[in-house]
Amino acid sequence: MQTHGLESYQRGKEGEKRSASYLQDLGYQILFQNWRTRTGEIDIIAFKEPFLVFVEVKTLPHGNLAMLDQVLGKIKRKRIIETAKYFVHKYRQYSNSYMRFDVLIVDMPGLPPLYHIENAFSENS
Repeated sequence: MQTHGLESYQRGKEGEKRSASYLQDLGYQILFQNWRTRTGEIDIIAFKEPFLVFVEVKTLPHGNLAMLDQVLGKIKRKRIIETAKYFVHKYRQYSNSYMRFDVLIVDMPGLPPLYHIENAFSENS
């Protein structure tokens, strides 16, 4: 991994750690971080009755909202949704929970250090 890539990776991991702490402070139970299948990954899976929340974390210290739309495009959202469906199929104890897809933006100029977008997208968006 190149130095720039390594710095970006480490910044992303730090953003995910900060995001998990933030969610815990709000009363969410963190079930998994970086939950992977062959087809996708979800940064954070959290639970707060009645919601099972799949969180995409984006650390964008040099970003803007247009960039966010690019990095969280239709294909990425579809992959997250499909991975979430697989999770619910595998962990049936959550099958009666409402599924929600949130985005946590970390360190984007012009926004708070952690900017939480609840219900950022759905299967129909």
